[in-house]
Amino acid sequence: MNQLVSIITPTYNASKYIMDVYHSLECQTHTNWEWIITDDCSTDGTLDIIEELSRQDSRLKIYKNNCNSGAAVSRNNSLSQAVGEFIAFIDSDDIWLPEKLEKQIRFMGKDISFSFTGYKIISEDGSDLCQTVDTFHTEPLDYNDMLKKKATLGCSTVMLRQGVIDDLSMPLLRTGQDYALWLKILKKGIKAHALTEVLTQYRIVAGSISRNKIKKSQRQWEIYRKVERLSFIHSTWCFAFYAWRAVFRR
Repeated sequence: MNQLVSIITPTYNASKYIMDVYHSLECQTHTNWEWIITDDCSTDGTLDIIEELSRQDSRLKIYKNNCNSGAAVSRNNSLSQAVGEFIAFIDSDDIWLPEKLEKQIRFMGKDISFSFTGYKIISEDGSDLCQTVDTFHTEPLDYNDMLKKKATLGCSTVMLRQGVIDDLSMPLLRTGQDYALWLKILKKGIKAHALTEVLTQYRIVAGSISRNKIKKSQRQWEIYRKVERLSFIHSTWCFAFYAWRAVFRR
């Protein structure tokens, strides 16, 4: 079990947390990985930090956008450079537990092409907020399940098998591009399998787009109507499930 994993990260003004991300990769029990980072014109020294890390660790591959373009463009650039059998994602402020890659690769075996793990939520300073997500799913999830957001599928928990999934590019949305990609994959009949063990820590950062509930709701509706082109009635039905789970997420 020594498959190469290509780890995809977009960075923008992530100097406060990017070393924590690197240390969580450095501590992985599965060491055959490449970390492909595309920086989106950071102004806080992030690029200097990761370029210095790349001089110390040859597994890092650093790219940068010519202008600030958003996470979808950054992730797609990194994805275009990935050569691993597996693709994993980690955002620039999240943390993996040391056995994350090893356990997820073993879980996927030879037959699973799309998996995700449970995760816990931590504060900006890394304190445990005593909330876990996606730790109860027993059956694989399909396209209709994810339209209704039956699982959260945190981006930093997902692993995909490259080669089986032919198009891994994310739709060019400013937010929600990861969810739109999961739908694109599931629409082809591939299912998302849950490894319900908590193997990722998701950091809540004040002011981030992902924490703005109104913008998240608007994005969800936009994906239903403009990306998936669902009817108004179908979109409303799915949105009702999304809203309910946003309140009672487990």
